[in-house]
Amino acid sequence: MCGIIGYAGHRPAVPVVIEGLRRLEYRGYDSAGVAFVQNRELNTVRAEGKLAALEERLAGCPNTVATTGMGHTRWATHGVPAERNAHPHKSNDGSLAIVHNGIIENYQELKNDLLAKGYVFHSETDTEVLANLIAEGRKHTATTLDAFAWALRQAHGAYAVALTTPEEPDVLYAARLSAPLILGVGTGENFVASDIPAFLPYTRDVVFLEDGELVRLDAHSWKVMRIADLSAVDKPVHHIQWDMQAAQKGGYKHFMLKEIFEQPKVVTDCLAGRVDWAREEVTLPELAALPVPKRLHIVACGTSLHAGMWGKHLLESWAKVPVSVEIASEFRYRDILLDPEDMVLVISQSGETADTLAGLRIAREKGVKVAGLCNVVGSSIAREADAVIYTQAGPEISVASTKAMCSQMVLLTLLALYWGRRKATLADDVRHEALSALRKLPGQLESALPGMRDEAQQLARTYSKARSFFYLGRGHCFPLALEGALKLKEISYIHAEGYASGEMKHGPIALIDPEFPTFALALADDLFPKVKSNIEEVQARRGKVIALTNPGVEVRVDNPWVVPAAWGPLAAFIALPALQLFSYEAADYLGKDVDQPRNLAKSVTVE
Repeated sequence: MCGIIGYAGHRPAVPVVIEGLRRLEYRGYDSAGVAFVQNRELNTVRAEGKLAALEERLAGCPNTVATTGMGHTRWATHGVPAERNAHPHKSNDGSLAIVHNGIIENYQELKNDLLAKGYVFHSETDTEVLANLIAEGRKHTATTLDAFAWALRQAHGAYAVALTTPEEPDVLYAARLSAPLILGVGTGENFVASDIPAFLPYTRDVVFLEDGELVRLDAHSWKVMRIADLSAVDKPVHHIQWDMQAAQKGGYKHFMLKEIFEQPKVVTDCLAGRVDWAREEVTLPELAALPVPKRLHIVACGTSLHAGMWGKHLLESWAKVPVSVEIASEFRYRDILLDPEDMVLVISQSGETADTLAGLRIAREKGVKVAGLCNVVGSSIAREADAVIYTQAGPEISVASTKAMCSQMVLLTLLALYWGRRKATLADDVRHEALSALRKLPGQLESALPGMRDEAQQLARTYSKARSFFYLGRGHCFPLALEGALKLKEISYIHAEGYASGEMKHGPIALIDPEFPTFALALADDLFPKVKSNIEEVQARRGKVIALTNPGVEVRVDNPWVVPAAWGPLAAFIALPALQLFSYEAADYLGKDVDQPRNLAKSVTVE
């Protein structure tokens, strides 16, 4: 959601900024713009649509030699997608420009005050209000830094914001509150950005800014201060192991396809250092200091929520820990009943999901231990949880999450095994079978994925004209049905609903007809007879059926899709990429923007 990149260095700033914005495209956006100071004049160039439209505008500008600049990709919150609402926004007096990710919740109150003072607004955004509020602050404070902090202290809500001014043409200011912003430290150049890939070609040294912090940077120096009083904050510099090759497509047509095919490596990386294969023991030192909870509350959104729902089955079966799985946006607004012996596990690929982060903070306020499961080192969830388990999936660029869910499921499997061993509730034979199956998974996936893609291509073409889909599953396959439906609708725009198979007859079966196909998860498990009955109910109403199944399973449907079997609930690791590939091939065949689907953002950092 919204991408920010700011640069101060020795290179021409605008090309660096545009390159950074391109690496942030996965976050989702509807307009883009840049700001830079040249010959003491503040310049902003903005355009609705993709970066190509912005580059076309920039091609008509005189050659820019500015070595400091900033850029933004906007995902609309306040105001429709239009050039007037695109960032950067200037103050009325033209003395400064800002870019902003987040929502200023009291913007209307602030705007009314500024209107009474004669300020004029040219957009519907909360961001323009903040720009003019900073300009107003310059009338009452000594420096731009003072005015910036003064304005931010009045702004309530969430923000990552960067500022440039002709008075200090080689300086950028930036700050964050409940929205991601990272400082990149280079040699003779420094960066701020919403995410690490924006500046990864130039440096892998980063400083993680905390909520309520502000940074002043130029080409040769940076200083972090507290917004509250501008006191200095001593910050460590971290070295990131990612490289640009990991964030490039590597010959695949789309990042999503690449990331689906990376799942064998994801499983390998998730297991590395966490399993003593000789002793058949899982080691999670991150959790060693925390007791096994009396009850676990998993809090997440979207795909991460589905991973949590899947993990619930293993945690309850193997570790005998009661688990509730909560939608983060609901959890944060309920009168939550938490016991001191409970634990909250928050799951987020980015570690910055606003609702999930709010749930974490509520749990901590109530004195409950919080564990985080996330992918991004140094993210807000990673820093604020009592313990964090990194999924080690590497950068995920496509907006539609794929390998992130795979990595979350691996870690949830390990967590169930780990707590089951600590509580002595896990049978030795189950532990042996589970670890043996995990060890085989990367090879199984590596062998199966090419053929699965071929089958997905054929099925996608067969069903590309469908307007709606049912996805059905039971037990641990129910969360997969939810995820399959989510993937299909978010990238192909075909309406889809995931259901627990047994719920279909409680209303939804009324929708079944020959034009309304069903995708059934009919794997070789104890619940297959029940799933088979549900499939027959669909067929009795002339509904077409795709059945994802395993060798040797007898199921008569329009399109049986046989994938390799895996032990017990770990069969989900084979089923998951099949669901993802079907959605991918459908979207690609229909000509959709697979990596950047409309209206969506990679990291949802506002409510």
